[in-house]
Amino acid sequence: MTEWFEKFKADFVLNFLDDDHWMWLLEGLGQTLLITFFAVLLGIAIGVVIAIIRSTFDKNRETLKARNRFTYGLLAFFNAICNIYLTVIRGTPVVVQLMIMYFVIFASSTNGTMVAVLAFGINSGAYVAEIFRSGIMAIDKGQFEAGRSLGFNYIQTMIYIVVPQMFKVVLPTLCNEFIVLLKETSIAGYVGIEDLTKAGDLIRGRTFSAFMPLIAVAIIYLAIVMLFTWLVGKLERRLRNSDH
Repeated sequence: MTEWFEKFKADFVLNFLDDDHWMWLLEGLGQTLLITFFAVLLGIAIGVVIAIIRSTFDKNRETLKARNRFTYGLLAFFNAICNIYLTVIRGTPVVVQLMIMYFVIFASSTNGTMVAVLAFGINSGAYVAEIFRSGIMAIDKGQFEAGRSLGFNYIQTMIYIVVPQMFKVVLPTLCNEFIVLLKETSIAGYVGIEDLTKAGDLIRGRTFSAFMPLIAVAIIYLAIVMLFTWLVGKLERRLRNSDH
């Protein structure tokens, strides 16, 4: 038992304390959270715009086609663009999208973090858009009629009545999508970004000991996901209580 403990202690010192390797994990964690945070904001922005375009087209297709051919054609065009975006983004692996962004589209850029935020944000936006669209479509049509009876136009009805209710419906699902996004950022090391996973791999490369640094990375991810899951659970309970 004593021999095992001494070996564990020696491995711990080698992997984390020698040359301040633990700082690499700390800096990598900061990079992971930074990329996730800004990718979440970008994903929400993209998702809201696409969800509004697609749900507006779905709800008003027949009315616009009969009354305003120009608006119908314009909306149909943007809806087609959105469908192409969703098909391409959801139909290709995120790691391939990240590598295309880094090595092709932004090949001359030296800001890997910015490229990662764009890649993960654009990828997340496709899934967030469908979450938002399903939330908007779930809102009763009477809410739109209520908005119009108050003198709101369609856009004002969406902004002041529909979207706030939609957020309440989709918030738990949205939070789970962001937990998935956090874990997806672990592939950022493919393009040389020193995130949490890459930091663990760098330690492994220095110490030639794979078990301890990679297990440490897994435990850190698990702890963050468990924390977020707990927060999402509290949020869901609060939302359920507010309905009564």
